[in-house]
Amino acid sequence: MIKEFRLPDLGEGLTESEILSWKVGVGDTVTLNQVIAEVETAKAVVELPSPFAGVIKALHEEPGTVVEVGKPIVTFEVADDGGSAPSGAEGGDAAGAIGKREPNLVGYGAVVESSGRPARRPRNFAAVAPSAATASAAPAPAAAPASVDSTPDSAVAPAGSGERPRSTPPVRKLAKDLGVDLADVTATGPDRLITREDVQAYADGAQDARTQGTGQQGTGATAGSASGGPREVRTPIKGVRKFTAAAMVQSAFTAPHATEFLTVDVTPTMELLAKLKASREFQGCRVTPMTLAAKAVLIALKRNPSLNSRWDEASQEIVTFNYVNLGIAAATPRGLTVPNVKDADRLSLRDLAGAITELTETARAGKTAPADLSGGTISITNIGVFGIDAGTPILNPGEAAILALGAVRNMPWEYQGEVALRQVLTLSLSFDHRLVDGEQASRFLADVGAIMAEPGMVLTMV
Repeated sequence: MIKEFRLPDLGEGLTESEILSWKVGVGDTVTLNQVIAEVETAKAVVELPSPFAGVIKALHEEPGTVVEVGKPIVTFEVADDGGSAPSGAEGGDAAGAIGKREPNLVGYGAVVESSGRPARRPRNFAAVAPSAATASAAPAPAAAPASVDSTPDSAVAPAGSGERPRSTPPVRKLAKDLGVDLADVTATGPDRLITREDVQAYADGAQDARTQGTGQQGTGATAGSASGGPREVRTPIKGVRKFTAAAMVQSAFTAPHATEFLTVDVTPTMELLAKLKASREFQGCRVTPMTLAAKAVLIALKRNPSLNSRWDEASQEIVTFNYVNLGIAAATPRGLTVPNVKDADRLSLRDLAGAITELTETARAGKTAPADLSGGTISITNIGVFGIDAGTPILNPGEAAILALGAVRNMPWEYQGEVALRQVLTLSLSFDHRLVDGEQASRFLADVGAIMAEPGMVLTMV
């Protein structure tokens, strides 16, 4: 039996994903839930498990291709388990099947048979084999869909050639950087594979032709480029960068931002940090100024709940949360992400430290689950790690406030009536002025500052 697997909605209503790599090839036998591909959504890199056990008959998209949710990406040949199809189901609208998918099934979209009929699935889709209800008594089509070349690194076919030029992802990136169309390049590699040398030779030849036309000697590098590389590099706007840009524009032009700054002497906090690192209880636990600042935020929110709220435009309501999903801004190779620690207000300092460490490491590896990137109620960003003292952070959409931590610096500071060298930190708080008044924001920032200046102040607040 032939079945098609369509690109699922991997969470939060995302409309497209990029195929980063295939973990299988045409003709491979796969098991249920075996990872078959790695895809990048607008938020994270996700491993895509197989919804069937069977043989790969076709891979419909190449690595590096951005695919819309609902488009077929893999064709499987699976064993017929003897089930029967509902009458009148043949010839169903495959595109319409996507709209009929069950919600919240581990992030998957519709799985449809080659006829376009949605395949039914058990509730625990990721843990059990496909139900017998997914089988069809109808015979398999006389011819399976034309399979993609078994080499997953093949590129798009040139017009009129009947074949597609084949290359590897690094070679395709080089061609993109040099502005070279692979369809114009002559392949010299084995089995007509386009190599890096082929692309470079084509680029050099094109440059030589341009420079000769202007009476200049060709050099193999783009004219005017001191480094010998291209004068311009164009990078498609997609993935995390595309999502981040849209979110920041929405936030900046929807929520009226206001920012306040507070510079505090955090020497007592840094002394406490050193004691915690040396204590037996925190052995093997990464405790940083961010950890203590996060705990200070959680304590201050109990006295200033308006900063833990959301503006619901559709319902014309202010939603105040009685829990805190604490967002931690993380700079990753794919762009800025803000995963959040669920119910952070219920965690001990040690558990909070572990949760933040795990969250940021997962984010930098590009493996953050979509669920961890949604539902945040307030965020923290640490710009101090870049040596920056203060800034005006933009709110994470749907949140009322974000706190930026500056660099901790040794500075002359008034201490006990004298000037002493102290460790000083600047806090920057941006807030949604629809939800939070200046008084409330100031009280919250003052509370966070008081805790960071003297951790013992916590005893007066809880």
